[in-house]
Amino acid sequence: MAKREFSVAHEYNYPRSSSIRWIIAHVWRYWFLACVVLLCFLGSWVTYSQARVVIGAVAAMLEVPFDAAELLRLSLIILALLVGDGFCLWFGSLAGETIAARFEADAREELYISLLGKSQAYHDRQRVGDLMARATDDTSQLASMIVPGSTMIFESILGIVVPLTYIGFIKLELLLVPLGFVACYIIAVRRYVRRLNPVVAEQREQFGKLNAGLEETISGIEVVKASAREGFERLKYRRHARGFRDLFVQQGRIEACYIPLLLFGITFGLTFLHTMILFDQNRISIADIIAVMSLIGLLRFPTFISLFAFTLVQTGIASAGRILGVIKEETELDENTQGHQAAIKGELRFENVQFGYEAQPILHDVSFSVKPGQTVAIVGQTGSGKSALTQLVNRTYDVQSGRVLIDGIDVREWNLDTLRSQISKIEQDVFLFSRTIGENIAFGAPSASREQIIEAAKAAQAHDFISSFVNGYDTEIGERGVTLSGGQRQRIALARAFLSNPRILILDDSTSAIDSATEDQIQRAIREAQRGRTTLLITHRLSQIRWADVILVLDGGRIVAAGSHEQLLRSSSHYRRIFARYESSLPPIEAAVLD
Repeated sequence: MAKREFSVAHEYNYPRSSSIRWIIAHVWRYWFLACVVLLCFLGSWVTYSQARVVIGAVAAMLEVPFDAAELLRLSLIILALLVGDGFCLWFGSLAGETIAARFEADAREELYISLLGKSQAYHDRQRVGDLMARATDDTSQLASMIVPGSTMIFESILGIVVPLTYIGFIKLELLLVPLGFVACYIIAVRRYVRRLNPVVAEQREQFGKLNAGLEETISGIEVVKASAREGFERLKYRRHARGFRDLFVQQGRIEACYIPLLLFGITFGLTFLHTMILFDQNRISIADIIAVMSLIGLLRFPTFISLFAFTLVQTGIASAGRILGVIKEETELDENTQGHQAAIKGELRFENVQFGYEAQPILHDVSFSVKPGQTVAIVGQTGSGKSALTQLVNRTYDVQSGRVLIDGIDVREWNLDTLRSQISKIEQDVFLFSRTIGENIAFGAPSASREQIIEAAKAAQAHDFISSFVNGYDTEIGERGVTLSGGQRQRIALARAFLSNPRILILDDSTSAIDSATEDQIQRAIREAQRGRTTLLITHRLSQIRWADVILVLDGGRIVAAGSHEQLLRSSSHYRRIFARYESSLPPIEAAVLD
């Protein structure tokens, strides 16, 4: 079982050693419907083939004076057989479509649960467009693989076996030519599938690239337009689209060389010749000839339809492989369901922490401690590792060496859900969902009442601008909150943090998009919210740093100084250099120190 950050009760747990086993396990979940499909299609081909035999008997009656009552009886039998065939196809197709729809939904949900359980490091490596292609188009291919793909293959098998069985009952030696056809058919199909499989697999991968490029362009459309790069993006998309098209052309060439239809034509002619020889020897009757040739004619449908059926099935298997590839991939973190669970007091300690993204080192031998309720400001030049340091607290990432401890316990030993539910983080790039403002504020506390949501918004100085909207807290906002200003988004994020009542609060330059007048109001709200909470504050604003209990100065991923604002102004050249540009805005005493 792959490690994961998130799990749910009754989540899917099927064999994942191969795509075929995973597909079978999902379909077998609906074994009753699968049996209905098999029995109905079997009944369909039995009744359809039997009708051909009866038609042969009727044709033989027309050569001599016949009994009208007998003819009527046989006609009614033919009608009943064909009606039965129709009902069997109806029920079988309905059951098959039900399996296909449920399999598609189950696979999509299993993939979604798996994606939720992946670590941030995993998602950092992925292209969102490709994951979206797997979650949408690839899962749709699974349904097409069942209906009409797998059902047509099953019909193809029955469409060959059942008619040949009836031919065997009429005259066993008449199976000589059809059995030769079956042997050649199997060889041809195996060769066809071997050539088709890699092309179809490459098609799915190319579609993922196409979708990923499209998603990146649409997500970054503002940058594309601002840089006048529409032409470049159009050419890039055209290149991906042509690659996708060329693979379909290659698939068409393989399908054009599908020879079973030619083999069927030869088989039909040779079987007719064989029946003529036997008739000439008085070994079969006219009725037998008509029945046999009608039954041989039935082979044309499975021979022709298998051309498309195998393509759909191979596409489905390739899509299943892409989906399974995501599901099986282990994440760097696990949810540690049996881990420590307790209310966080807020003591935080880093011990000789080393960390980096992939092979790029970020933090080196970082050690410091924070008492419960203290506010720690983290400052440093861009790229010094400030955000990386805070991401280790809630286990967005894990340390490579050393330890991060909360209340004296390594964060890796905490139950992940318990740990993260008591830590709230607000970043400069606030993410809001395409939901109402109220739902966005209550995202971390879904059971909160409207009164609690309003109180949190008031604390974050967001209530006034929310109330100015026609629908107030029920106002729908666009994707990522694009219909709001930067300051409005950050105040909603602050309200979300206040409502979740965290024990550790992380503010990553969270007031950068707020004007000075609003910032003064929010600072008072933040100071009130920080009472009794441990706070990690990343900012370049002296108005926020000055009242921190401890200030950590990072340079090149190392802590080069620590202390209060006044202490660092006197003792740390790194600290003075970082804020030299603010000299003119400092109070006279502090400006003198910088001089």
